[in-house]
Amino acid sequence: MSLPCALYIVPTPIGNLGDMSPRAIEVLSGVSLVACEDTRHSGKLLSHFGIATRTTALHDHNERARAQWIVDKLAAGEAVALISDAGTPLISDPGYHLVSHVRQAGFQVIPLPGPCAAITALSASGLPSDRFSFEGFLPAKEKARLDKLQELKEDPRTLIFYESPHRICYSLEAIVQVLGAERQLVMAREVSKTFETFLSGTAAEVCAIVAADANQQKGEIVLMCHGHSSGDEEAIPAKALDTLKLLCDELPLKKAAALAAQIHGLKKNALYKYGLEQDW
Repeated sequence: MSLPCALYIVPTPIGNLGDMSPRAIEVLSGVSLVACEDTRHSGKLLSHFGIATRTTALHDHNERARAQWIVDKLAAGEAVALISDAGTPLISDPGYHLVSHVRQAGFQVIPLPGPCAAITALSASGLPSDRFSFEGFLPAKEKARLDKLQELKEDPRTLIFYESPHRICYSLEAIVQVLGAERQLVMAREVSKTFETFLSGTAAEVCAIVAADANQQKGEIVLMCHGHSSGDEEAIPAKALDTLKLLCDELPLKKAAALAAQIHGLKKNALYKYGLEQDW
């Protein structure tokens, strides 16, 4: 089945092939061309699902030059799909320049929902997920890595990083040094794969576990750090928390927090943040 002319952004499994959606298979089978980060890697995936669509390489080194060629394909009425080696394209993967070029040329870009290691790991981390910042990979060089963490030190959002096996210990040590040994951290490794593991604790605790276990230094890794805390949560009186809980039985959290703050003379943001972290 041929598809309407457009660039389709198609997520692929980050590990478990059972996460490939029927829609993703339908689109990859129906387009005229699939742009892949690595045609050999993606060829195995496409073959597994019986997809025989022609492929072309699109990666960091050729993306800018390849973008106009793909626009020409769209101009000729062809439908094109973009995939990365795993997960959702453009998330720490190539595709930004292509999508921008395609949109500027006036063609439609259609995204499919699907696997993303950062979001999947966050959902199981137990860290606040109402506000977060995805930072991709930390810099490879030590000074740049420390400088980047220093910039993020007082960010109140949950921080999410990708990391490679050969740099994981260096990055954990940098997090301990800059964000602090007591900063709460969760390390997700090999998400959706056979050896999936989640390590949680203080940054110092997780760093020590990983340093002592070579198996924890393998595979695809997502690091998640609790955001900076001003300490306001710890100062909330128990009576105010009781009031907030009672109000939440009848009101939305935002209104309940504002009212509880007014009653007890407190900051509504602190109460709201506390409420978000509860399972009432």
